[in-house]
Amino acid sequence: MDASDRSTARRMWELTERFHACFYLEAEPRETAAAAGLKGFWMTYFASRAAPMGAIGADAAEAVFFYFAPSRVRRALPDAWSLTDPAAVLDARYRGVDAVLRRRYGDRLDDPGITEAAALVRAAVDGGRPLGKPLFAGWAGLPWPDEPHLQLWHGCTVLREHRSGAHVIALADAELDGCEAVVSHVAVDAAPADWIGGEAGWTPDEAAAARERLAARGWVEASGRATAAGRAGRAAIEERTDRLDRAPWDHLGAARTERLVELLTPVVDLLPPDDQLDWQHHYGPNTFD
Repeated sequence: MDASDRSTARRMWELTERFHACFYLEAEPRETAAAAGLKGFWMTYFASRAAPMGAIGADAAEAVFFYFAPSRVRRALPDAWSLTDPAAVLDARYRGVDAVLRRRYGDRLDDPGITEAAALVRAAVDGGRPLGKPLFAGWAGLPWPDEPHLQLWHGCTVLREHRSGAHVIALADAELDGCEAVVSHVAVDAAPADWIGGEAGWTPDEAAAARERLAARGWVEASGRATAAGRAGRAAIEERTDRLDRAPWDHLGAARTERLVELLTPVVDLLPPDDQLDWQHHYGPNTFD
């Protein structure tokens, strides 16, 4: 895969991820999830992502949500399924997203460009490869919504799960466990240190043990900073992720991919940047419990 292939895979991930992520960073989906019976941010997060796979248990959820500490996953699943069911969670998710997009975009949702972008995203999804990507397979197997703006959100969600699955395959191939994956990501300055515990949920002891294992492997120094070998290892993981995530964009083709960039960029630019949204502040201090 040449540099242009890597650039395409990463650029398209950034665009589709931004549009998909409005679900996590806005109030309406939280409200519809709570009305469906879910409690707190993380239960909503795990149950809503896993819902197309059915009422999966903790062991399956841990395997799928490799990046997160098992303790965080197990606080959400399978308990969520005693409060609600996957169909209700999916219904809540689409109703919440619909409310966000209508508030954010208003009459812009009637723009023909939304319909065209939705069709292009759907064509890209058709080129995805489900092997080893269970969340992609689950989301790709759902019926497409009727409204173009929800089709666009659905397609971006399916495509981000294609990349998510590709990344887990690359991490597993590099023989990293979940905590090592997060700690090594931080070690190369690709994420802030507080993500280890704040987002991924690993304890200080778990993170320290992961650093020791990475140090024994030659990937980090005693300080926790990445060595040259660690940086090369992480770069290889990202390159493999790009390669495994290339299929949808190969299928769509260069001209249609560029057209999707042209259509989706101004749509995404109307959303608040991720770095302007503090999740704790946005949702309240108890939402993450």
